[in-house]
Amino acid sequence: MSKVFFSVTMSLDGFIAPEWRSDEQWLQQWLGLQDFVVHQKFFRENLKLGEGGETGVDNTHLERTFQRAGVSIMGKRMFDAGEHSWPEEAPFHTPVFVLTHKPRAPWERPGGTVFHFVNDGIESALRQARSVARDKDIRIAGGAQTIRQYLQAGLVDEFHVALAPVFLGEGIRLFDRMDPKKLSLSTTEAVHSPRVTHLRYAVKAR
Repeated sequence: MSKVFFSVTMSLDGFIAPEWRSDEQWLQQWLGLQDFVVHQKFFRENLKLGEGGETGVDNTHLERTFQRAGVSIMGKRMFDAGEHSWPEEAPFHTPVFVLTHKPRAPWERPGGTVFHFVNDGIESALRQARSVARDKDIRIAGGAQTIRQYLQAGLVDEFHVALAPVFLGEGIRLFDRMDPKKLSLSTTEAVHSPRVTHLRYAVKAR
């Protein structure tokens, strides 16, 4: 059966993104947080940025995350931000289910990405994702509120955090208002590279 997982980068002070602002400071903070990603060979190939890039632990992580995901689920806020910034060939290459309150016809992009819009809740999106995942896993792509909803509902099997050596000071916290009585975690992997520390956890609902 497909596993449900998420994978995020987090600053040392617990933020997975700076608060959205359309200015240079926001962009620099975001690039600082995601610095390890942009150097990787797999990232460059997936976005068709040209040859080159690193091939170590971080690259293996990115490739592993991408290859295991047969379908993704994301919130409307993440989709709205990406709709205008992703290249024409969106970087998922799988079905993507978008949580929203407004009906919209599926949106097909070159390269195999098809966005489907779900307006009847997270469990409906997960059922639909399972129906097309086949032998691969289901990734909760984000943003933070969507990931928290699936965690709080006990619907996440495992997750990965790439802990980056940066401080943001403020921004979007992933684990705000999590109920510790609902979830039990066990560490399954902890490895580091010169750029980040990779932490993997199995999740058990209580």
